[in-house]
Amino acid sequence: MKFLVVGAGAMGCLFAARLRLAGFPVALVEKVAERRDAITREGIRSEGITGEYTLTLPISSGKPSFPPDVILIFVKSSETREAAEGVKPWLESDTSVLTLQNGLGNVEILAEILGQSRILGGTTAEAATLLSPGRIRHAGHGKTLIAPVQGPDTKAREIASAFMRTGFEAEVGQDLNSLLWGKLIVNVGINAITAVTRLKNGQLPRFQETLVLMEEAVKEAATVAEAKNVTLPYADPLRRVLEVCSDTSDNVSSMLQDVLNKRPTEIDSINGAVVREGEALGIPTPINRTLRSLVRVIQQT
Repeated sequence: MKFLVVGAGAMGCLFAARLRLAGFPVALVEKVAERRDAITREGIRSEGITGEYTLTLPISSGKPSFPPDVILIFVKSSETREAAEGVKPWLESDTSVLTLQNGLGNVEILAEILGQSRILGGTTAEAATLLSPGRIRHAGHGKTLIAPVQGPDTKAREIASAFMRTGFEAEVGQDLNSLLWGKLIVNVGINAITAVTRLKNGQLPRFQETLVLMEEAVKEAATVAEAKNVTLPYADPLRRVLEVCSDTSDNVSSMLQDVLNKRPTEIDSINGAVVREGEALGIPTPINRTLRSLVRVIQQT
């Protein structure tokens, strides 16, 4: 199975590196020249819970040298449409496209542009921090769940099997909407609060103030999910968020990484998604609205 990873941020580099170490052909596509140049010169350099290693693999801004069997999308949600348009000419009839991105809306954009039958969605609780272009810290392990948008789950099982060869824990889920909302609620409880406070994931539960914010933001999101008849993949949303904080305690969340590096965040597809869905259902979401506003101001300044 040949993989093309779109986006050479922390998670793109982590998955590309682990797949390559497991023996799979892997190529990276990245539009930012600084990242491409660093990886071309020095390879991907990884440290953290899976040890220190450096490996080289092809990276470009254009078509890969081989037709990929699976395209992994790891760009920011605001860049999903551009990424989909970019890879569209490279698709073979049986190429699958898997998004493990944060937030809501990515699956729908990919299905609109690339065709619903080839799209898979999912979530991952693997955690990685981008220390500099091409240099990452693998900060936490967690389960990766994959499900097709429609049709049989044969390709999802093949991809999950490949991920397990890398040392990741991977499973096939049956309800994609459940998986996406399950991950959204975890992101709602962690990302924006870390972006505002500059705390690592594991520090959030140590302070009464951030713990209360987390609880209220998660409660709002879970209420919206329930109103949409979404069955979450866990019984206790707050407990699940606290488990992820513990499992990824040393991780700098992706939203905090964006703030620290003065990049746009995914606030509108995470807490903002809860606000939009709540408005459509007449459900107030004041904590998520406030967190969205605060992070938007940080971005603007």
